[in-house]
Amino acid sequence: MIDLRVLTPADPADWPLWRDARLAALADAPYAFKVRLADWPTGGEAQWRARFARPDAVHVVAVPADGRPVGLAGGVPGDGDGDGDGDGVRELRSVWVGPQARGRGVGDRLLAAVEAWARRGGGTSLRLAVLPGNAAALALYRRHGFVDASEGGDAGGAAGGDAGGTAERVMVKRLTT
Repeated sequence: MIDLRVLTPADPADWPLWRDARLAALADAPYAFKVRLADWPTGGEAQWRARFARPDAVHVVAVPADGRPVGLAGGVPGDGDGDGDGDGVRELRSVWVGPQARGRGVGDRLLAAVEAWARRGGGTSLRLAVLPGNAAALALYRRHGFVDASEGGDAGGAAGGDAGGTAERVMVKRLTT
């Protein structure tokens, strides 16, 4: 049994769980994230709390009985989609499912939790960026109704690349009421 926990900055026990999940994700799947594990070598408590403390965001962690996180996903308000209605855009961030939990529907549940958060907050679209070559993530996102932003009509343009020139693929899902 794997439970999902929505973490909050108000609970002092939550930021370490989020930190552990994020470090596990960066160690397990460096190909899936622009940030690298080396970018957070020690990441003192203040640094982790600051990253976690955004009050308008959501952090969801998948936790089995042993308490070690096996998945995570986050959501933040977006910066607009180019049509002047930035308030309805939400962004899906940092999705990861550990090897021991893959194929068990954890990714589906994490996406559903962030989508529910976006809808509750008045979101009209959910946007994400995925690095090239991440076929498993692309399949998960497509299965949940995400399309390439150029097809969705509200992308806000193509995502920029990181310092190494790796362009992200932007995908979007319209949220209906």
